[in-house]
Amino acid sequence: MSVITSTACSRALGDELRRLRETCTDLGGVHLALRLGWHPSKVTNIEKGKARASEIDLVQYLTMCGKDIDFFEDFRRRYQTAFDEYIVQVSDNLRTVVFAESTAKMITSYTPLGVPGLVQTPEYADALYRLGGFVPEERIAVLVELRAARQTLLRRRNRPDCLFYVHELALRQQVGDAQVMEDQYARLLFETHVIRIVPADIVVPSFGCVLWEYEKSMPVAFGETDLTKVFVQDPAAIVRTRLLFDRLAEVALDAEQSRRKLAEYVSPPREDFHDAGPHLA
Repeated sequence: MSVITSTACSRALGDELRRLRETCTDLGGVHLALRLGWHPSKVTNIEKGKARASEIDLVQYLTMCGKDIDFFEDFRRRYQTAFDEYIVQVSDNLRTVVFAESTAKMITSYTPLGVPGLVQTPEYADALYRLGGFVPEERIAVLVELRAARQTLLRRRNRPDCLFYVHELALRQQVGDAQVMEDQYARLLFETHVIRIVPADIVVPSFGCVLWEYEKSMPVAFGETDLTKVFVQDPAAIVRTRLLFDRLAEVALDAEQSRRKLAEYVSPPREDFHDAGPHLA
């Protein structure tokens, strides 16, 4: 076992091990360590993603949890890159995203062509998945429910500080029918204390990203496409991400201006949604 800098992925997988221990055994961390002949801190560090377990460590741990060789091979495959500065996952893997954002102290994001997932209405999320055309029909309801469940972190007593930069062009994207868009505008207006609108005439050369910041761990930058999710902990990349958000802070509307801009979109519908200026979808 080697102690190194933890990552979003290593912490998520460490938490997965902890859950396995709690659900598959009646052992606390100290008692599991005694059974394995380990120092108690070893279990703690592995479960918190602070230390890389060896393959032998993983075999011993997972065997104590009653897991077979197939489970071990799957976990080992996911674990082998868990401490890298750049981690790529398939698009439908949400475990690391959920853990990373739920444990963050601050979340800052920028979305150029859509509403941020944490403030989407269920109807908007449903329509967005259907527009993509690549999500099986039977999966959509599950994904919408999961997205709604992720949003509960905004209502926690110890909620993270959040700031969502949304480009005005995203407000003009027709997602669903007029009622879906009206409800989504109203939801953003309700959340206007964490929303900053980037005016339509401002060009931001970015496909969007998220920055998660933690009390005792390094920040993590996150980006995604239809194909992959990428978690980055490279210090140089974090600096570039902060520069992007510094630029957005300069060009975005402030809280009151953003509220007024969103209020314009909740106004009665225009005849042509694609006319210039604010309008209801």
